[in-house]
Amino acid sequence: MTGLGTAMAISVQPYLAQDLGVGLVPIALAFFWVRILDLGVDPLLAVAMDRTRTPLGRYRPWMLVGAPILTLAVYQLFMAKRGIGVGYLIVWLLIYALGNSIVTLARSAWSANLVTRYDQRSRFYGYLGLVAVIGVLVVLGAPAVLEFIGRPSPNSVHLMGWIILAMIPVGTVITAWGSREPINADPASHRFAPKDYWAIATKPEVLRIFFSQFCLTLGPGWMSNLYIFFFTAAWRYTQGQSLALLIVYIMAGVLGAPAIGFCGGRFGKHRTLIVATICYSLGLCTVVLIPKGDFLAALPVMIWCGFMANGFDLMTSAMMADVGDQVRLEQGKERMALLFAVVGLAVKLAQAGAVIISYPLLAAVGYDPILAGHNTPAALNGLKIVFIVGPIFWVVLGGLCFLGWKLNARKHADIRTELEARDALTAARGGLDGGIV
Repeated sequence: MTGLGTAMAISVQPYLAQDLGVGLVPIALAFFWVRILDLGVDPLLAVAMDRTRTPLGRYRPWMLVGAPILTLAVYQLFMAKRGIGVGYLIVWLLIYALGNSIVTLARSAWSANLVTRYDQRSRFYGYLGLVAVIGVLVVLGAPAVLEFIGRPSPNSVHLMGWIILAMIPVGTVITAWGSREPINADPASHRFAPKDYWAIATKPEVLRIFFSQFCLTLGPGWMSNLYIFFFTAAWRYTQGQSLALLIVYIMAGVLGAPAIGFCGGRFGKHRTLIVATICYSLGLCTVVLIPKGDFLAALPVMIWCGFMANGFDLMTSAMMADVGDQVRLEQGKERMALLFAVVGLAVKLAQAGAVIISYPLLAAVGYDPILAGHNTPAALNGLKIVFIVGPIFWVVLGGLCFLGWKLNARKHADIRTELEARDALTAARGGLDGGIV
């Protein structure tokens, strides 16, 4: 899923603008309105998921339903042809968003219940981050490898699309039939009232994670949307070199994801995240110091930023899983999918913001994607400023959201102790609404 999302931002959007001739502003409007129309979908799906009871489990059936929807949308977007308009984009982006929401929510809620200890959960999400990095490398690495061996693909976006289309069913089958699904005990008599939903929406920990996730998605998403433009037009790298540098950035996560996961368990998730955001921003500042077209000089910067960036989503997800335990203790019902829908809502708002803000800004400074490196010096300087300033601002703000965070290892351990005692009592009384599938 991470490989798919990265390919959409890094390659598909520039492909639509440069190769298919769809304008920057129409692309921005299409992505923005899809995100707006899609905002209410995740909470509705989450409520349905948390209430699902089937012989296959709670979240497993949803993943099996979402995968085919996502596969169809990926084909239509990655294999799009010249002449498509905003209407085509909106329709297939909406279908893509639905399939992506179903699969992502089911996977996130399922994952959060697999590991429950504070330190182990940090490491677990670190390993998930490592797997995500490998997926991104496979998707983005294929065009670069073919170019390196002298057999470049005639259409790198199509190649990425076929790889993703092959990976979705394989990943779904492995997950659905190779993973256990713990289902937490819920007191059968407990009813979940509308006021309980409001209590979740206004919970300080949930609000902090929401705003942080928004910022930490908007910053890198902003950079991803402008990455190809910046490195090819402003910094004079070839398309192959730009993708190779991106792969280096992603490969840094092979070490970064588990290392940051370990630090989160050892020193606290919120502290680790704050440090990662500051280090990432400092590294991004040095991008403008790289000599134009110098591949080797760019490597240390890309490794540093890629290492740090892998800590963002995995730490916020691990912290939301901790909040999920706290909510279940307070309200007596499983709401993990709903909580991750809050994260998904923040991501969607940020992705909409990244496109609707950054692309019109490029147009405002006079940058034309069709002219690429032949834009005026003023337009290229504007591209540099837009590329650097936006991500730094949002990432730093995202880290600052966790100053004074209280749900640490000690408090979470107390929550788990109370939960496990209550679950044992519920099971003993015959009120167990769950098990392991």
